[in-house]
Amino acid sequence: MSKIKIFGLGGLNENGKNMYVIDIDKNIFVIDAGLKYADENTLGIDYIIPNIEYLKENKKRIKGIFLTHGHDENIGALTDIIGDLEGINVYGAKFTIDIVKKEFEMYKLKTDNLIEIKPYKTLTFGNIKIFPVNLSHSIPDNLGYAIYTKDGVVFYASDFVFDSLMRGNYETDMGKLAYIGKQGVLCLLTESMYAENKGHTAPNHRISSLIKETLNKADGRIIFNVLSSHLYRIQELFNEVSKTNRKVVIMGKRLQNIINNAILNGYLNIDKKTVGDLSNINDNNVIVLTSDEREKPYSNILKIVNGYDKFIKIKPSDTVFIAVPLYEGREKTFYHILDEIAKFDASVVTLTNGKYLSHHASQEDLMMMIDLMKPKYYFPIKGEYYTQVYNADLAVKVGIPENNIILKQNGDVATFVDGKLVDDYSKVPNGSILIDGNSSDDIGELVLKDREMLSDNGIMIVSATLNKKTKEILCGPEILTRGFIYVKDSTELLNTLKDMCSKIIKDNTNNNYVEYTKIKTTIREEIGKYLSIQTGNKPMIITVITEV
Repeated sequence: MSKIKIFGLGGLNENGKNMYVIDIDKNIFVIDAGLKYADENTLGIDYIIPNIEYLKENKKRIKGIFLTHGHDENIGALTDIIGDLEGINVYGAKFTIDIVKKEFEMYKLKTDNLIEIKPYKTLTFGNIKIFPVNLSHSIPDNLGYAIYTKDGVVFYASDFVFDSLMRGNYETDMGKLAYIGKQGVLCLLTESMYAENKGHTAPNHRISSLIKETLNKADGRIIFNVLSSHLYRIQELFNEVSKTNRKVVIMGKRLQNIINNAILNGYLNIDKKTVGDLSNINDNNVIVLTSDEREKPYSNILKIVNGYDKFIKIKPSDTVFIAVPLYEGREKTFYHILDEIAKFDASVVTLTNGKYLSHHASQEDLMMMIDLMKPKYYFPIKGEYYTQVYNADLAVKVGIPENNIILKQNGDVATFVDGKLVDDYSKVPNGSILIDGNSSDDIGELVLKDREMLSDNGIMIVSATLNKKTKEILCGPEILTRGFIYVKDSTELLNTLKDMCSKIIKDNTNNNYVEYTKIKTTIREEIGKYLSIQTGNKPMIITVITEV
């Protein structure tokens, strides 16, 4: 009896944090290991990664981690999780592995288990074969995976578009997809991000015309902000710049490394005469090419508009071209950037008007993929749940029975026995790990709650000094507040608080003993209740008692 389990540890009912598990007769294949950008409500959190407790518990059964492409949503968690999965091979195409290797070297991680694979070269794991297929996306070497089992093919297609103009390392081999479809596809997994968008994504993912228009209209410098791994966008920029007398100055070590590697390996075709250096950064006709940090959307453009960049200061004659999407949960930051640019009287160009799309499959692309694969079962992945539902509806339109469509959330397992879905509604451990700074440990919900409380209600510190022998109050209680009252207008309130704190300390002190725990608890409860009534806020209260 053969048994296949398919589930997501991240990427279902959310955008980002992509990680999917295909368990075939006790052999585990992990596809992608991505991060999710923190939104504006996750205070101080840099990014979010999947909980891999299940993978740690089943490490011996893992045959490898298979990467589709080099975007952070698909590879960004690797540096954080690889320590717990040491010895597991990581497979990906050359461009993807080159990016991962650079990241591993930066974090001083071993690179021995990074395995470069080629499209259309079969990988064999016992009686299971994996056939990587090129798919068109904004980054070269984007792979889909056909996993051959004795019950049929499980085909995973994460990010893709159908575009006959995308060639070479961006090209989709339609003939190979049709060939796989004819071999019998048990289950097809495809993205859902644009499932509500009618028509094909092409040609609305191309921005060459907008770049050309901007180059013609802008009399001054252009600051062009792009994702560092979106090479298709970068190539579009250089193609149009080559028709002018402008130069491009590439800012940031990571972006420079990616572009240099792409040129070296033939992923980018750039005329070196168009590349300038820092001496050109303030030239009137220069283009300054910037990108965001690995896990921080809008980070570098935000640094520029806030005046913190040591090389670039926005001038009224500048045009800022933001060639990155409007990230979910980062709308406030995005519109703050637009406001700040307007204050400099500079021009701004964005891709947010719905006319320009990212390289993701729209309705016609998805239906074409389903028609090529002709799967028995269909599993919408990657996107909010409502877009997964849109994706499921498209499958019904092209003839997939409703009972053969699998809608799941993270941790929900779809089980196939001998090629038939026998869903037992089982679950595996899942969730999110919040990453803050360089630590790969979960920052935790309690810490996040404390940060939320501090941001909403502020903090109050009560300090007092007691005589070590007599236990009398020598100094204080003094009250320090931040973030919930204006001290100069609250003298009466502060004096009342001092009197209350002094009484609580005295009530819990005698000649021999001070009940520190009771003092702290009572101050927190009584002062908190009083402040809630008087000010409407309940700040975090910290009590510090010392003896001298």
